[in-house]
Amino acid sequence: AVELPSGVSSQEVCDTEHDSTKPQVKMARTGVWKKKSGSSVFEKVLHAEKKATGKSPRFYAPEDVKAPLAKKATNKPTKLRSSLTPGTVLILLAGHFKGKRVIFLKQLPSGLLLVTGPYGVNGVPMRRVNQVYVIATETKIDISSVDVSKYDDSYFKGAKKEKKSGSDSVFKEEAGKKELSADYLKNQKAMDSALTPIIAKTKDLEAYLKAHFSLKDGDRPHLMKF
Repeated sequence: AVELPSGVSSQEVCDTEHDSTKPQVKMARTGVWKKKSGSSVFEKVLHAEKKATGKSPRFYAPEDVKAPLAKKATNKPTKLRSSLTPGTVLILLAGHFKGKRVIFLKQLPSGLLLVTGPYGVNGVPMRRVNQVYVIATETKIDISSVDVSKYDDSYFKGAKKEKKSGSDSVFKEEAGKKELSADYLKNQKAMDSALTPIIAKTKDLEAYLKAHFSLKDGDRPHLMKF
């Protein structure tokens, strides 16, 4: 082993071995350094920063935690069948008024159809139905003069029922007929009065709307023309 004189470190001995005419440049551990053209000076051109990733957990869950997938789908408006146009007479295939014929008024923002009997003809009030449960007929009337702009989905949503406390309310419900608001009855009468003269212009249309649709044994609905 070589003994160094007192006060001299091994790093200083290594520095003396290099050419003293060249400037000594200390290089950083991170980043990219480049020598300037025509000079012996180095400059930093890019600094690579290390991102903090955080400490890894000491323990791992025995099962993988499923993260919810992002919903990429957007709600698109329901496409209306080409056979469904305002004024077309439809046949209801489901619900309380199954088999009744109604007049199609318009499509609501929810995609449901706004229809009516009208109530004064066959007892079907204004209501919403899904186009899947109707059959479009070839019978059609002109309802361009009827104003249905104020009717939307919020019109058919009633007030929220208050929850009753107590054990009796779970098993017993108040038996009573639901009372319709005066505004609802007024709007239905206005709709009936607007559609009745239009229906009267077509011969036998009122009797057609009153007739109940049904199938018998041997009937082939796929061969029928409505």
